[in-house]
Amino acid sequence: MIDLNPPGAVSWICRTLERAGFSTWAVGGAVRDGLAGRPSGDWDLATAAPPGQVRRLFRRTVPIGIDHGTVGVLARDEVLYEVTTFRRDVETSGRHAVVAFAESLDEDLARRDFTINAVAWHPVRKVVHDPYGGVDDLRRRRLRTVGDPRERFAEDYLRILRALRFAGIYRLEVDSGTWRALVEAVPRMGILSPERVREELEKILSTHPRPSAALSLYAASGVLAFLYPELDALVSHPEPLGSATEASPDPGRTWSHSLLTTDLIPLHRWHLRFAALLGRLGLPEEPMGAGEEGLSAPERGRQRAAALLKRLRSSNARIAQVAGAVEWGLEPPHPDASQETLRRWVSGVGRVGLADLFRLWIAECRIRVARGWPDADVRGRPDDLLRLIRRLRQINRSDVPLSVGELAFSGRDLIRMGYAPGRYFGQLLDHLLDRVLQDPEVNRKEVLADEARRWMEREGAALQGRGPARD
Repeated sequence: MIDLNPPGAVSWICRTLERAGFSTWAVGGAVRDGLAGRPSGDWDLATAAPPGQVRRLFRRTVPIGIDHGTVGVLARDEVLYEVTTFRRDVETSGRHAVVAFAESLDEDLARRDFTINAVAWHPVRKVVHDPYGGVDDLRRRRLRTVGDPRERFAEDYLRILRALRFAGIYRLEVDSGTWRALVEAVPRMGILSPERVREELEKILSTHPRPSAALSLYAASGVLAFLYPELDALVSHPEPLGSATEASPDPGRTWSHSLLTTDLIPLHRWHLRFAALLGRLGLPEEPMGAGEEGLSAPERGRQRAAALLKRLRSSNARIAQVAGAVEWGLEPPHPDASQETLRRWVSGVGRVGLADLFRLWIAECRIRVARGWPDADVRGRPDDLLRLIRRLRQINRSDVPLSVGELAFSGRDLIRMGYAPGRYFGQLLDHLLDRVLQDPEVNRKEVLADEARRWMEREGAALQGRGPARD
């Protein structure tokens, strides 16, 4: 007997279905994690009961994927548990599968990708059903497909990414035959949707303390070159600060440095891990996209990061958040810079994003100090970095306006002065913010109103109805 200690609701659902005559087992990630000695997450069950019967047996259900046999059972603990009828594959395309209901658990397990995922556990009898040796593979730290690896990957090429994620998270060695089939299948991954590709990367960044283990396999397998050529360019790119020293004889590569930085970011801040992973995209100077000529390394980094995330169909908010951290995180200001310089710098970053940059810099500092790299900028000098962070934090917490919305003067004041709204309002407010960043003492409504009037006169703006005259 093996007890994986599931929530009581799991045993209750299983017992209810079996009393009605339907064989029911726990399957999926919770079983795999429990057998690997890791905390179990969402519990899923596979059953011989058809969806309609599941809905009749339980009072509170949700038809999550009724056509594919999945019903959500809302249990007494107010958690929704997925219960899916045994299934078998009828047709596969490398991207999706057409399924039909199956008669037995063995048919259901036969369609799964890897042996470690083809293990079922009975929540009542506490026994394991393991027809493909998945438990032994977990013990031996080995990753194998169920059956012929070429067939398994051809059924759904997302399994390539799942294999790399599982191997990294569970520290498994990929079986030689599975690895050969995986590498051969990489060029056929182009049929996968960007959303599925992005979700796999996000799972790596959000579920494991050391995402570098799986991401290193992305590079070794050719997946990185196929899906993320911007990142693959970092694999052979020499780390600018990584010249060999007595303390660190390995000169290092930019990709390795990115992985080290990513590992040092806390697990729950996975969006910041994304920024750490992409943070050095701007270092290779060779143009990899349109319009890169003449851009600085931070500007190239922002543009490349934004393009990569857009390709993955990330949200606009996520693109702005991560690409902004890539741009502003690469080159911190000097700790002895003037207050005006630092105010302008914080204004560019934005108050919300500042804490993320601090975490990126601290991770970078830890790497440089540990490897004995030269202190080319403040991130290699811990005392100076802490001093810089204190100064920036003080500015961020002050009442000095750092954005147009924080000024003591607004577009409404312009309208009250008699000017009709127009695009020149934004130009004026940017000008006023520039004046306040230069001298915060001028942030008074009457002072800014006088400055606004002078600016309007210089630009040829008239009262009541038209914007600045232009030649």
